[in-house]
Amino acid sequence: MSAAVQSIWSPPKLPKIAYGKGSYLYDSDGKQYIDGSGGPAVFCLGHGNEEVNQAIKDQLDRIAHGYRYTFTSDPLEQLTEQVRRACGTSSGLSRMIFVSSGSEAVESCLKIALQYHSARGEQTRRRFIARQRSWHGNTLGALAVSGFRDRRLPFEGALVEASLLSPVNAYRPPVGVKPDCLAEHCANELEQEIARLGAHRVAAFIFEPVVGAAGGAVPAPPGYAKRVREICDRTGVLMIADEVMCGSGRCGTWRALEHDGVVPDLMAVAKGLGGGYLPLAAAILQERLWEPMAQRHGGLLTGHTFSGHTAACAAGAAVQTIVARDRLLDKVKEDGLYLTSLLRQTLGERAYVGDIRGRGFFLGIELVADRAKKEPFDPELQLFARLRDQAFANGLICYPVGGNVDGVKGDHVILAPPYNASRAELEEIVGKLEKSLTQVIAALPTR
Repeated sequence: MSAAVQSIWSPPKLPKIAYGKGSYLYDSDGKQYIDGSGGPAVFCLGHGNEEVNQAIKDQLDRIAHGYRYTFTSDPLEQLTEQVRRACGTSSGLSRMIFVSSGSEAVESCLKIALQYHSARGEQTRRRFIARQRSWHGNTLGALAVSGFRDRRLPFEGALVEASLLSPVNAYRPPVGVKPDCLAEHCANELEQEIARLGAHRVAAFIFEPVVGAAGGAVPAPPGYAKRVREICDRTGVLMIADEVMCGSGRCGTWRALEHDGVVPDLMAVAKGLGGGYLPLAAAILQERLWEPMAQRHGGLLTGHTFSGHTAACAAGAAVQTIVARDRLLDKVKEDGLYLTSLLRQTLGERAYVGDIRGRGFFLGIELVADRAKKEPFDPELQLFARLRDQAFANGLICYPVGGNVDGVKGDHVILAPPYNASRAELEEIVGKLEKSLTQVIAALPTR
């Protein structure tokens, strides 16, 4: 990147947050912002929900946290039961550990996979397989299985080795692969990598059912997840679904993979689980995985000081109560179609809009310099950063990211509004995004 561009797009000074209510945030100068992406797809009920806040206050009046390895608690037990029901009683996803972030949840899933194989005497199963253009978290283990170039670079050399397969993106399939052959091609690639390594060496395959930050709300094509499930079952490789960003109802089903008719062995959830009211995430596992670990090790060998934090679980229980009671997943399904239609009507014919994709309230818009050739913009333009700053100036919070094509090129923006956002608010989000994109594209330097 040239020094001139770098200096223009250096990080701006951030305003100071004052308060939030519903879909809106306000800074200390009184400026209003509509939260079109729920921050990074976190704030599923918006901000300042009085019912959730009261549940937290009531719990703090009793005790903030009963250390998980000394006590259980009503909020922990309530949330555990809510998550079991949300996952589906027939799914087998009945065991879980609550932690404080999505990265911790993914790290816990990786550790549980290794512990499970060790408990069964398969100590050679140490290797993980993941995909390029994926993001699984900031801990070293989660980072090692992430295909996000810019976030990995400073830590290369200290990351455990993992296999990173092709992205699974119908808009940008591998060279020579037709979109309708993508699911089978990429599933075969997984099968071939397992065979190359030897199934006895592979612990798990981890993937995002709908790729978030690294790809831009890219859903798996039909049939892909089922083929992966079949391959994993046949080879003894565990399937880990990273639903930190796309799960907990964000795509219109509580489990994102429910849409694909597939149940994973392990699943990481966060963000929408507690709605951002307190730090909360979970690693969820099949009952059948629990049994050998309980017999051999007495339980899970992963956990932290704040695992199952009592007040955080109280917040999560309140959020999940509202999501279920108010039938917000049905709303996300229905209004997700409305939001998609609105985006297609407003932006779909723009020459710089290559693809509009996603599920529910988890939608991505990929921006291109040449629509016919799907050619991305010059990365030196930092288009995603320009859009982020212009939208923010216009009072819109959205989630633009760069590098989604090959780690360097590519610009996309994610919208992930609160589940309870009104249609008028969805229209305001799209209107401000359209205005911001128009301004940014018009201001691009000519070459």
